[in-house]
Amino acid sequence: MHSKTDAIKITSDDLRYPWESHPGQDQVVEIAPGLLWIRLKLPFRLNHVNIYLLADGDGWAMVDTGFGNEATIAAWEALFAGPLAGKTISRVIVTHAHPDHVGQAGWIVERFRCPFYMSQIEYLSGVYHQNRRTEERIVNSRQFFRRHGMDEAITAQLLGRGQDYLKKTVPLPAAYRRLAHGGELIIGARTFRIITGAGHSPDQVMLYCAADKLFLSADQVLSKISPNVSVWAHEPEENSLGAYLSSLNGLAELLPDDVLVVPGHGVPFYGVKTRIRQLSDHHEERCQMIAVACGEVAMTSAELVPVIFHKHVLDAHQTGFAAGELIAHVNYMLAHGRLTVVHKPDGILRFKAA
Repeated sequence: MHSKTDAIKITSDDLRYPWESHPGQDQVVEIAPGLLWIRLKLPFRLNHVNIYLLADGDGWAMVDTGFGNEATIAAWEALFAGPLAGKTISRVIVTHAHPDHVGQAGWIVERFRCPFYMSQIEYLSGVYHQNRRTEERIVNSRQFFRRHGMDEAITAQLLGRGQDYLKKTVPLPAAYRRLAHGGELIIGARTFRIITGAGHSPDQVMLYCAADKLFLSADQVLSKISPNVSVWAHEPEENSLGAYLSSLNGLAELLPDDVLVVPGHGVPFYGVKTRIRQLSDHHEERCQMIAVACGEVAMTSAELVPVIFHKHVLDAHQTGFAAGELIAHVNYMLAHGRLTVVHKPDGILRFKAA
């Protein structure tokens, strides 16, 4: 579930990337003792997802599983016949319910008859996404986009191809084991602290091994791009950006700067505090752009999308993310009194700088 809409310019010497190149589709790279890195293709502008295997006794714990399509199954079949031949998957851990991460969980779990781990909210979100195309929910989504000023043609695109990717998962395993914030998870010789954070996804799981200075950041802290933080029709007034920034602040306080950050996309890196500061600054810059645009004239979210995403030509898939992310910034600014709502008889939401 990504647009990963903007790369953030990297200028700090505090960020280091030990692996500037990534594994090929048929390769497995060891980046630390008992930690393997795999990279699978995605059919989007963001064209890959990282999968990690952690040594776990006689087997390997898999963190995330790839997109729910035939190409990903073929890639896994080639890996299990090649560099992973003879390796057993002892358990599947999925960080969050977006289809590039949970998409093949059911297939892997069935193949290896192994247990499946997620946070409760993420598991239930996955179930929701697989069953979300009811008529009532489509009507609600249409009303949501229209209230934010999207015309009927754009709304039709967003309700079609723009959100169809959410169903690109094989059926989820019927049972799971819950990962909860503050708990511990022992994988082989390592003990991980379970951290969950909202914003990009409601309760995304991250794993921190203090002894080995190893942080599996999922999509919460990425190496060179910003994770999508959006608001969607089922919770139209959610302050997802506020939740995301709060999560980043907590991570900045918890993590030492010399941890190896192992992200869901991009490459592993050092310099987590610098990276968190860049991500926070990126969102503040967008808020300032919105405030300037709404300084003289009240504007809809649809009118604000090109203010923020003026460098991009967006297809339906990317437009959905751009709209969701723009509304996340608007809701955050409303919550902090930086915008106000201007009410007009047509019922469309317009925003003015406070």
